[in-house]
Amino acid sequence: MRTNFSPVQLAGPHLADAEKNLRACVHCGICTATCPTYVLTGDERDGPRGRIVLMQNMLEANAAPSPETVRHLDRCLSCLGCRTACPSGVNYPRLIDTARAHIETHYSRPPGERLLRWLIAQVLTRPGVARLMLQLARLAAPLASLLPGRLRAMARKGASIRSSSHATTVVEALPDARRIALMPGCVQKAIAPEIDDALARLLGRRGFALVPMEEAGCCGSLSHHLGREKETVGWAKRAIQSFERMADVEAVLISATGCASHLKDLPQLFADDPDWQPRATRFATKVRDFADLVSPRGADEPHRLRVAYHAPCSLQHGLRIMGANETLLTAAGFEVVAIPEGHLCCGSAGSYSILQPEMSGALRARKLANIASVSPDVIATANIGCLEHLSGGIPIVHVAELLDWAEGGPKPAALHQIARA
Repeated sequence: MRTNFSPVQLAGPHLADAEKNLRACVHCGICTATCPTYVLTGDERDGPRGRIVLMQNMLEANAAPSPETVRHLDRCLSCLGCRTACPSGVNYPRLIDTARAHIETHYSRPPGERLLRWLIAQVLTRPGVARLMLQLARLAAPLASLLPGRLRAMARKGASIRSSSHATTVVEALPDARRIALMPGCVQKAIAPEIDDALARLLGRRGFALVPMEEAGCCGSLSHHLGREKETVGWAKRAIQSFERMADVEAVLISATGCASHLKDLPQLFADDPDWQPRATRFATKVRDFADLVSPRGADEPHRLRVAYHAPCSLQHGLRIMGANETLLTAAGFEVVAIPEGHLCCGSAGSYSILQPEMSGALRARKLANIASVSPDVIATANIGCLEHLSGGIPIVHVAELLDWAEGGPKPAALHQIARA
């Protein structure tokens, strides 16, 4: 498609990259069938093709966007299914990231919405603060109905999530163990540290030692998807500096695929910074998904459970890893069944379930109906956001917890309700 950016605009690397992707789009519409929000609404502006037009008009004008433009761009989940489907190689993430940063600096949101987005960026990225706020949300649950719209949704969601102050167990490793840097992250550290416990045991059996990245903090993806680029860069620099202080580590690991996908893309964040981009590139090349490190291994006493495996969008379309977790689960003795419409997002998408509760809820209901149609005993996934979003019915656990259990580790707490487990 044709564009009309000025030379001055194209001098910036982020906008130049966005313009290249805009020109690559041929408006074929293949992407629309893979877009969860378009599937729900049928509105062209809620699909990638329509959003690309909105983004082009907004970025070329270099002015404040209309509320309509913001509404439809905010509805994007960043599931990246459109990138996988695109025959022209349009890197849609580059476009939506640039658009969100533009909205953040050029558009004045209502005060309540600004407060909500600030809370997400300041609370969820800090485990200690997140634990405190989750406790307060449970205490204040009876009053949640008095809060306005999205704040009410955030309070109710917070009240439904358990928190934990449990620290990740340190697994004693062999002297010659291969060292892997573990980035604990933020949300998962606050509500489900047992996932990293299971991961440490899994890797310990395979000759790896997990070494915590001190002071690394959040990966920055929550701030990034809010368009808060200054904060995103700050988190990225903390992670890179933490990694650089470590010696003799061969990989960086975080067990949430949404975080891993973001960390893999850090070099683009520093496209206009010649000092930090090489450092970000060195860091990103070390980032691994846990399925890259955990080799298949049979179970001494296989647990014959029927497992519906939900592949997170960040794994399918961000990291582009397909089939690895299913292979690991099958080798461990589980019966793995495919979920209909497995390519469509569950509606979690980081903070999306808080910012867009109606759309997120509709996608959750659709996903759970598809899962129920294959009659599983348990759902397995590889991302904390999906795990929390889909909880409340059929037991759901992280893949690492199931594999650890199959190899002699503790039974995941979520499975105690299954009699034959």
